[in-house]
Amino acid sequence: MSVDWRGWSAVLVPAVLVNSFSTLKQIGQQQRRRANQWDVVKHLMLCNSVRGRGPVLHTLVTLPCIIHSYDTIAGYRIEWTKVNDKGTWTHVLLSISSHRKANGNFNNRVFLGGSKDEDGSLVIKNVSMGDNGRYRCEIQNGEEDVMHDIILKVESRVVFPYSPHGGRYSLNFEHAEKACADQGAVVASFDQLYEAWEDGLDWCNAGWLNDGTVQYPITKPREPCGGSRNGSGLRSYGQRNKKLSRFDVFCYASKLRGEFFWLSKDNNLSFNEAVQACLGKDAEIAKVGHMFAAWKLEEYNHCNAGWLADGSVRYPVSKPRKNCSPTEAAVRLVGFPDKKKKYGVYCFRPEQQDKVQCLAQGLFATWAGKVRIKPASFQSEVARPTTAPQPPFHKNLQCFCE
Repeated sequence: MSVDWRGWSAVLVPAVLVNSFSTLKQIGQQQRRRANQWDVVKHLMLCNSVRGRGPVLHTLVTLPCIIHSYDTIAGYRIEWTKVNDKGTWTHVLLSISSHRKANGNFNNRVFLGGSKDEDGSLVIKNVSMGDNGRYRCEIQNGEEDVMHDIILKVESRVVFPYSPHGGRYSLNFEHAEKACADQGAVVASFDQLYEAWEDGLDWCNAGWLNDGTVQYPITKPREPCGGSRNGSGLRSYGQRNKKLSRFDVFCYASKLRGEFFWLSKDNNLSFNEAVQACLGKDAEIAKVGHMFAAWKLEEYNHCNAGWLADGSVRYPVSKPRKNCSPTEAAVRLVGFPDKKKKYGVYCFRPEQQDKVQCLAQGLFATWAGKVRIKPASFQSEVARPTTAPQPPFHKNLQCFCE
């Protein structure tokens, strides 16, 4: 996916902050003008989430806003607002000297977190999908005023239960990690499983989480799943022996970086033929994580069963209907049939390399139609900015993913 803004384009990856700066100087009798060519600067900053540290649900993100002056922001009026769907603005945070006030559902979730005296950056805790949108920072002192717009896009992801061809409860922890990786995912955390439970995930088989505990989510209490008298929630087996214990696993997959599609209308492919058929379309046979991400995050809906890379046959239904998962939206598992049997196939075509240049390298700094790409440095699991040269008015602009 790309954005085209005033003559330049770049690829959007999970954590996206689109920044637009306007620096206006007071001249003469309160008349304002742009100081020079760099007074309006466009930035697209991309914090990678390869380590799971982008602004995704329930994490923390910093929206940068910096004034470049010899003075500190002490005594300045700093106001953060957010645009609503109808085009009106909602107050987020107002700071005047040492007095600060947050409004509405931002109360107790936002604060100024700048590490430097000239930094008025906004920190948002426990990020939700409702935080998506355009934010505006205004720093005023009567001499040098800054107005700074940022578009924040929060990514949702999907948690799914997984058991391999070997059957239920056949994975120790190491094998569980490999099983998720093989399906384009990672082992889910407690918070990620809890979020999925809040979103309605109900699963009676216990699975590994990345902290070594074994748990399962129940939204509809019933006798075979921990008893009907117990309330809904996450049922926990606690810490288990990572080498000896055997369970299923809960995996965590992010938004697709490519195209997920159904290939064969005739359901006439063996597994090996399915693999070759996808390759013939410049694609690969899709993984289970691809199907869950397409189903949950893109509402992919198809009633035909097809091969996936792990040898399973599944189909995703986002719109339940007669003869096609009539009771609920779900990814349906047909099973792990003999690979000589005939089915269709689901394929995945990754985005071209020139469209996702160095996705895993962290941060793109874009300005004046030019792109500079440098690997990000990682310290204490925080994605830090590149050392690429910056325009004068925002040389210290930073984007943090924590």
